[in-house]
Amino acid sequence: MSPLRNDEKRSLLQIARSAIESVLTHGISLQLPSPSGSLAIPSGAFVTLHRNGRLRGCIGRVTAVEPLAYVVADCAVAAATSDPRFSRLHPPELRELQLEISILSHPQEVSAEEVQLGIHGVIISRGENRGILLPQVAVDHGWARERFLDETCEKAGLPPDAWRDPATRIEVFTAEVFSDSDFPRQTPGDDCSPAKSASHSSSQ
Repeated sequence: MSPLRNDEKRSLLQIARSAIESVLTHGISLQLPSPSGSLAIPSGAFVTLHRNGRLRGCIGRVTAVEPLAYVVADCAVAAATSDPRFSRLHPPELRELQLEISILSHPQEVSAEEVQLGIHGVIISRGENRGILLPQVAVDHGWARERFLDETCEKAGLPPDAWRDPATRIEVFTAEVFSDSDFPRQTPGDDCSPAKSASHSSSQ
């Protein structure tokens, strides 16, 4: 899929926030009109929630058959209500919630040496075990490639060095990442541009 335009990114962020708000405050799913353009193309995506700079939930789909807009809405609600690492989000937290969306490319199988930090997210699987980490996770934590792979293995419930086993499958994907902070809220009279231009569901 081609890179999203800024207005499409804004739309997806609004869709994600509105979907969460609808479920938390009204107990109903957001009814979206039929999407168009890039938002109508099926694509995997993750929605990450932060509150006061701390992770509050992250759920995504690596692949999808539904339009991107629907995937983002579903993942946003799941991140707010169903991430097993966190309690369900409470309505008062909405005011302090920061959203980040990652639009995923199709995964490709690679060797460990081909994993590029800051560019690739990683999927490690063996048998029934599967772990996924987004590209920004390694950068945020300052991990080297081996640590990134170790952590993805642990996420999959495998020994940290399982990625060295030929029976372990390593896949990578890229992600177009954007968040609320890329589009500061404007007040009337401001004249400024933006700061810069569930299939299987998983937590980050």
